[in-house]
Amino acid sequence: MITAIIFVVPPLCLAIAALTDFLEMTIPNRVSAVLLGSFLLVAPFCGLTLTEFGLHLLASVVVFCVCFALFALNVMGGGDAKLLTAASLWFGFNISLFEFLAFTGYLGGLVTLAIVLMRSNWDKLATLGVRLPQTLMHEKKVPYGIAIGAAGLMAYPDSPLMVAAIASIR
Repeated sequence: MITAIIFVVPPLCLAIAALTDFLEMTIPNRVSAVLLGSFLLVAPFCGLTLTEFGLHLLASVVVFCVCFALFALNVMGGGDAKLLTAASLWFGFNISLFEFLAFTGYLGGLVTLAIVLMRSNWDKLATLGVRLPQTLMHEKKVPYGIAIGAAGLMAYPDSPLMVAAIASIR
């Protein structure tokens, strides 16, 4: 059961966050809450030592502090900050976290570029029959949840909990 939660919950939450941010330009608080709650539920049964558990918490606290500063500077949205904080809990303070954050940065740049190009060519896309959410075309924000979700899905197989879950089924 614990292995199933590790395999399903984080990827599903990241996919839902990316999809809802694309369609509605919001990331539901429930997604971040499920990521946080499920980690706290699963962690005691995964064989994490107290030090490892502390490193997972440290990763989340560090990411939260940086995201809070970016939110205060109006550079990042609140939903993005909450999602990054909750997702970082699943990675822990190790190389997989830095991989996740690097993928988020690179994919965020690509998403931003794609959104800017789509917005500047909206009339051409409309004449071709391309239908995109109105919020995507008219808001001044960029749905960074797409990048966070995709980066999480790319980096999650290297996370310590996923590696341990895969090893446990062999």
